[in-house]
Amino acid sequence: MSTPSPSSNDAEKGSRNAMPDRLPTEDTKLSSPDNSTGDSRNFTSSKFAAYSREFERTLIKYNLEARGVQRVLPHECHPLTWRSYLQPFFLWSSINLAAQNVTLGMLGPVVYALSFRDASLCAFFGSLIGATGVSYIATFGPISGNRTLIFARYTFGWYPSKLLVVLDLIVLLGYSMIDLVIAGQILSAVSAHGSMSVVVGIIVVAIIGWLISTFGISVFHTYQRYAYIPQLVAYSILYGVSSHNYDLTTPSQGSARTVIGNRISFLSLTLAAAITYGGAAGDYFVYYPPSTPPLALFSMSLISLLCSFTFTYCIGIGLASANPLISAYNTAYEKSQGALIVAGFTEFTSPRDFNTGFGKFLAVVVALGLVANLAPPTYSSGIDFQVLGKNFQRVPRVIWNSVGVVIYTVCALAGRDHLAEIFTNFLALMGYWVIIWMSITVEEQFLFRSRFGFKTGIGDRSSRGGWGQSYDWAVWNEPEKLPHGIAALIAFLIGWVGAILCMAQVWYTGPIATLVGDYGADVRMYHLVHMHRGSAPKDANLIVSGPS
Repeated sequence: MSTPSPSSNDAEKGSRNAMPDRLPTEDTKLSSPDNSTGDSRNFTSSKFAAYSREFERTLIKYNLEARGVQRVLPHECHPLTWRSYLQPFFLWSSINLAAQNVTLGMLGPVVYALSFRDASLCAFFGSLIGATGVSYIATFGPISGNRTLIFARYTFGWYPSKLLVVLDLIVLLGYSMIDLVIAGQILSAVSAHGSMSVVVGIIVVAIIGWLISTFGISVFHTYQRYAYIPQLVAYSILYGVSSHNYDLTTPSQGSARTVIGNRISFLSLTLAAAITYGGAAGDYFVYYPPSTPPLALFSMSLISLLCSFTFTYCIGIGLASANPLISAYNTAYEKSQGALIVAGFTEFTSPRDFNTGFGKFLAVVVALGLVANLAPPTYSSGIDFQVLGKNFQRVPRVIWNSVGVVIYTVCALAGRDHLAEIFTNFLALMGYWVIIWMSITVEEQFLFRSRFGFKTGIGDRSSRGGWGQSYDWAVWNEPEKLPHGIAALIAFLIGWVGAILCMAQVWYTGPIATLVGDYGADVRMYHLVHMHRGSAPKDANLIVSGPS
């Protein structure tokens, strides 16, 4: 790698004049006035500390991001440009135009026996609800300069928020595991006579995802700015060559009550898939200046999330609906869900020539496109490890990223033959905590902090239009100045009780869920929102007051 130019060094120091056209997502130097409250380099001298500092200096030397969980101050942000406003659309499109969502859509007809129409409508509205929550959380990145689960400290306090961090780490690493399994399945299916095993495909994609996510948000955003283009082309062709096989006439199977239950359960599954991005949504916009209009960021995120989710879900629903009609599809699905995606491309060329045809190339593009879906959770997992506490901040983010990659790669290798079970059990379960946290966050911002007029301690980062003015963003790493979080924790635990009563999983169905249909319905998402709306803690000071 060549030595960086002086302009790149200036940009690393946060100079606005060096590269005025750079997005506000570029990397900045670690040191800042705010580091006194938690800079990972302000710890006692040791060999490990020395090695860590030297490693971070090496990253900075080559214009790569060394920053971890540290708050981004206003002077470290970069000016808004026209590309800045489009970047959220490109980012979420690249992330969600992924085979993971196609395979999730397949569960509508296959697992829940829904018609194409019913499954597509459930997917659309599930995506809309989930994307709205994610877009809301994303707006706090520019305003606060803090990572997403640092923001959770302002509701849950220093210690209870660690529970959210652990749950989010499970979500991030679990999604990454699913990405690797699907990518491995596709690469194995397109290889000549299955010569490449799923194991090899998993390892190849894991390495690529590690490279993109580990060396900073600049590389990450540059990749995501263009990654959606080949994916959009590939999926458009897949839809074009396979859509005439979709079963648009067969109705949903089961009694009327069972169909209602299956609709609710599939809608909940697609909602969970979308809303789980909320635990990291703000991480990717902390370099945007605090003057960024929240409505613009919210709108671009919502439109991109909704369009990309719905498009990929409908392709998966269509492919799965054709399973009973097309023998090649049914045979492929019995092998793996990734193989069904590959089978959808076979009509672009004759099956005999597929191994040398353009269809095989498109299938490989789809498999490698999962890297765009893999990079965000890998990047955010490194941040989340550091959010666990000051001792964790002593380990550079790059090291935590690598630890995360090792964990989800091993899990993917172990669970590569059980993708459908992982989807239906793990994914829906992990959506519970996010919607509880979001409900509590919305309550606090719009009910307690607005209604009771808590101080507008915005510190050194101004807000726009009153959005987030009641938070003192400068105390992000000072436990004694953060809320106790007792009321939030109690509400969170009560929410989990409601979730258990309302969940419908293969291994457990709650007493409330059993009231709908023959197999129950997963109604916990809607119950959670209603319960938290009606049971807000009356003592707001339990939420927002820290120790005196």
